[in-house]
Amino acid sequence: MSTAAPTLLKVSNLKVAYGGIQAVKGVSFDVHQGELVSLIGANGAGKTTTLKAVTGLQPVAAGDVEYLGKSIKGQGPWDLARQGLVMIPEGRGTFTRMTIVENLQMGAYTREDDEIEADIDMVFGIFPRLKERAQQLAGTMSGGEQQMLAMGRALMARPKVLLLDEPSMGLSPIMVDKIFEVVHTIHKQGVTMLLVEQNASRALELANRGYVMDSGEVTMSGEAKALLADPKVRAAYLGE
Repeated sequence: MSTAAPTLLKVSNLKVAYGGIQAVKGVSFDVHQGELVSLIGANGAGKTTTLKAVTGLQPVAAGDVEYLGKSIKGQGPWDLARQGLVMIPEGRGTFTRMTIVENLQMGAYTREDDEIEADIDMVFGIFPRLKERAQQLAGTMSGGEQQMLAMGRALMARPKVLLLDEPSMGLSPIMVDKIFEVVHTIHKQGVTMLLVEQNASRALELANRGYVMDSGEVTMSGEAKALLADPKVRAAYLGE
């Protein structure tokens, strides 16, 4: 991916603390238009905290977050969603007492156009299983189905940048395959993505570029294929 593409998201020397504990220690990375960038690392590396800080769910102690060329530090997640910066959280966060269709409609709550129904049909095209169960309550679905719904709901917001936090966590191997297949499909449709994922090999196989986090810091970065082939990455994260 050429760096000539516009930078949509730029994180500079980001620091985040929980009480006296510094969870993120000066992290910097960027995401260019059309890219899929993976942020990988072991559990506890600070990946989810970084995403929460980017999307306004966690206060920034120091550094800056720029989106579409402007600082967004201090803005709430609802403001950012309106601007097209949309996150699918770890644990999915579906509205369990609402139907699939109602969840998808909630994803479009910031919109006032007349294309919402067409976009629901688009989501059903990507996730036929959701279409089959359109009136089912989200809370009665499997974890994998809820992950599909969370991804579909995020697409309803027409994101300029889509952030995914651990989409494969807790899913069966078959469902993991499906979820990564959908991530690939969404990216190929032109959606810029930042993927946080413990499954380093799968994440890097899909990505254009990657960043490796360890103990709150970025320790390596580069083209995804190069990171996938790097002996240090393979030893630390791919079990080799």
